[in-house]
Amino acid sequence: MSLRKIFLTAVCLLLTSFLIECSGEIKEPSVAGTFYPAQKDTLKKMVDDFLSKASRSSYSGKLIALVSPHAGYKFSGQVAAYSYKQFEGRDIKTVILIGSSHYKNFSGISVYAKGSMRTPLGDVKVNEKIARALLNENADIRFYRDAFEREHSLEVQLPFLQKVVKDFTIVPILTGTLTKKSFEYLTERLIEILREDEKTIIVASTDLSHFHDYNTAMTMDRKMIDAIERMSIGDIEGYLMSRDAEMCGGYAVIITMAVARGLGANNGLLYKYANSGDITNDRDRVVGYAAMGLYKTALTKEDKNELLSLARRAIVDYVMNKKILEIEMKNPRLKANGAVFVTIKKNGNLRGCIGNIHPVKPLYQAVISNAISASSRDPRFLPMNKEELKDMDIEISILSAIEPLKDTRRIEIGTHGLYIVKEQRSGLLLPQVAKEHGWDRDMFLEQLCMKAGLPKDAWRNAKLYRFSAEIIP
Repeated sequence: MSLRKIFLTAVCLLLTSFLIECSGEIKEPSVAGTFYPAQKDTLKKMVDDFLSKASRSSYSGKLIALVSPHAGYKFSGQVAAYSYKQFEGRDIKTVILIGSSHYKNFSGISVYAKGSMRTPLGDVKVNEKIARALLNENADIRFYRDAFEREHSLEVQLPFLQKVVKDFTIVPILTGTLTKKSFEYLTERLIEILREDEKTIIVASTDLSHFHDYNTAMTMDRKMIDAIERMSIGDIEGYLMSRDAEMCGGYAVIITMAVARGLGANNGLLYKYANSGDITNDRDRVVGYAAMGLYKTALTKEDKNELLSLARRAIVDYVMNKKILEIEMKNPRLKANGAVFVTIKKNGNLRGCIGNIHPVKPLYQAVISNAISASSRDPRFLPMNKEELKDMDIEISILSAIEPLKDTRRIEIGTHGLYIVKEQRSGLLLPQVAKEHGWDRDMFLEQLCMKAGLPKDAWRNAKLYRFSAEIIP
């Protein structure tokens, strides 16, 4: 062998060794012995005991994401077990872990992009393919290793995962000071990645209120739990700004909820709530913990009938008496925020259609307010009169999350609705409209532009979005 070949072989071996060493980098535990036991057998027994006392929910929706606390196991371990109990028996290959940085201040988001994370129960590999796909310097998303050095919020999730999930990888993500660009980029990328992978799931790490008396904490935490159950990102942001409720992993939960909604999640479910006062009996300064799931839940036949009944009652009450229907709703699915349009037809012809494309209020309230608006505030029609009530037909369209449309060939007539934004103009057409009129894609796009008051070909350089809808006739 020539000296040149010997030299090249040696270089290749060194590079290979270097790459193996780098990819084999192990993040040693930071809080073993403080937040949870450092001894393998002791830790295993503790987690097993927590899990044995937790119950698995019989809820029928599709689980998209979890919310789990991150305090010391003495305080929050039993609550966390209720979250991870839901993973037992599931085929999960990758877990996206999202938490907020407690010890390092930085701009944007840090993704741990290579190697493994270690606990006394063993090493958990990072899914480097997904992690690196999330990195983007322009969006302020990078591998900032120092953010993870002392951080506990993700580490304490690992022993539970190691007990309930087999042969899995993780993508550890910590939020610093979020920018609009980092939030939007991470959310969109995670939705894209998870939409193609049914075996990947998200866990948001957070505790709730901190260091209030027991009753104050209960009141504050109930507000935050209710907002998560309703999938109301707006209310969560409002609570965090006003301090009416607290959540140290606020950004982590908001990102998780935005991703989950993009994947079809439409309501949250509380598995277990407790605070540190329940453990220590010190009720003067407590910290709150919640185990929750975010679900994609289909409407039952009874749910659909109830919404149609509400829409009809709302229209009749308003047209007859100018009265706005008020009810107390107990159904958790209908209390969750929803994007919905209400369409009124008379003898098969459009008589009014009003709705909202974003889930800004509980579904049942959105149906009531949009039904009233469709009957009396659609600018294309005069308000309905009493004589018209007997001839009206009502249709409710519950919208999925809107997603950017980059290729118009991906429009499926009868399945997708369209939303266009250009300059100060916007317009929306529901999925059933194109099918009812027999339009093809080009005609659908042209009619969308005309609806927005734009030239017929404005869609070529406008922002386009698509969505699907569940139609209740």
